[in-house]
Amino acid sequence: MLASTPPRRYRLGAMSANTIKIASWNINSVRARIDIVERFLREEAPDVLCLQETKVMNDLFPAGPFRQLGYNHHILHGQKMHHGVAIISRIPIREDDRLDWQANNEARHVGVALDNGIRIENVYVPAGGDIPDRTLNPKFGQKLDFLGRMIDWSGGIKERTILTGDFNIAPLESDVWSHKQLLGVVSHTPIEVETLGRLQAAGNWVDLGRHFVPAPERLYTWWSYRAKDWAASDRGRRLDHMWVTPDLKDKAVSHKVCEPCRSWLKPSDHVPLITEFKF
Repeated sequence: MLASTPPRRYRLGAMSANTIKIASWNINSVRARIDIVERFLREEAPDVLCLQETKVMNDLFPAGPFRQLGYNHHILHGQKMHHGVAIISRIPIREDDRLDWQANNEARHVGVALDNGIRIENVYVPAGGDIPDRTLNPKFGQKLDFLGRMIDWSGGIKERTILTGDFNIAPLESDVWSHKQLLGVVSHTPIEVETLGRLQAAGNWVDLGRHFVPAPERLYTWWSYRAKDWAASDRGRRLDHMWVTPDLKDKAVSHKVCEPCRSWLKPSDHVPLITEFKF
């Protein structure tokens, strides 16, 4: 096994001299996939890991393996069997908010602040069901309403902020394996793309994925379990995102999608994103 990377030393007020790696991953059950989470932390050594779809109550969260690797700061927002988000860190973080953008107490958001005042907002947007019609499919309406509440929130942001997570929308034509075939499929429908565009405009958010990998270059973060060989068929979508307020755009020095994780043992259908910032 690879040796764990020693945690960096931070002094309060001195973070401006450091680089910080922030990762985001829809893990699709953190307990079921704790082995690959540990492998990811050993190999990539992010300072902060934002998880979505943890599927575990806070008191059952597998904290031990994270602490053994030096990730001693845990902010959890769990839910039994469904949803759930968490922010795990080896640098100081403090709990800031848990916003109910779903308006039904589902665990889909948690936000924290770093010692330098920068906020990290970790979100798991609802998938929205299979039918892109809010009348026939209430889940689709809930997804659009969730985004509507995020739009209202974005308009009032004043702090330097990183917004990351599983947005469950692939907005650009080059964010999906076939724009034409997916126009009527939830995650790439025109109304979802338009709504996500309004969210981006409300906060003047910078999409770091496409900042570092400009369209129309291929960029996916999710592949269905239904494919016998996900890599050969490569029917991917870019559902996971890392956005920043404009004042952080030039602080981001690298961004990557960890595509090989999709081939690991018992993988999630999503793969992690990692952005490195120099503050």
